[in-house]
Amino acid sequence: MDKTTLGLNLPTDPRWANVSEMNLAEILIDHAYCEQKAASSGISLIVTYPERTELVEVMTDLVAEEWGHFERVLEKMKARGITLGRKRNDEYVAAISKISKSGGSRDEQLVEKLLLNALIEARSCERFKLLWKNIGDEDLSKFYYELMISEAGHYHTFLDLAKKYKGEEYTMTRWAEILEKEAEIIQKLEVRSDRMH
Repeated sequence: MDKTTLGLNLPTDPRWANVSEMNLAEILIDHAYCEQKAASSGISLIVTYPERTELVEVMTDLVAEEWGHFERVLEKMKARGITLGRKRNDEYVAAISKISKSGGSRDEQLVEKLLLNALIEARSCERFKLLWKNIGDEDLSKFYYELMISEAGHYHTFLDLAKKYKGEEYTMTRWAEILEKEAEIIQKLEVRSDRMH
């Protein structure tokens, strides 16, 4: 799961994993909401693009997997006496959402959504790798290793779908632009101990 695999231009500040270990309850709560939002995002794509048969089929499987992750995070929380609590603002997703181009064709708008989803999956995968390698809780470490592999697969799924609808050249040019802007956002965001992103 290196830069070549994920494509990210800027790695997470290594302090994040150290800080997050001290706040695992908060990380788990935020993670649960991230999985719920990932499932919701897949449902939104199905509802918005029902005529795209392959997209609907792929997203149906992805939604089921993301919801399964949500349930698994809840199980980890329950075992540790942690309740879900209220939804929190996701500063990272709010910031990267502004990268998305408005206007353009229906296919271009679909590709924007697919690439932003690919970006979130790639960054989540990178964060899961940090948790897997750095937290002392053996059960959670194994859990985050499993999710790291899954999120890497989702990242490739979204990127491959984007290429299908707008071609390799368009997709990878736009992807490079998005990665550059995401790196700028990561540089400016505060390193927080209570957020997955």
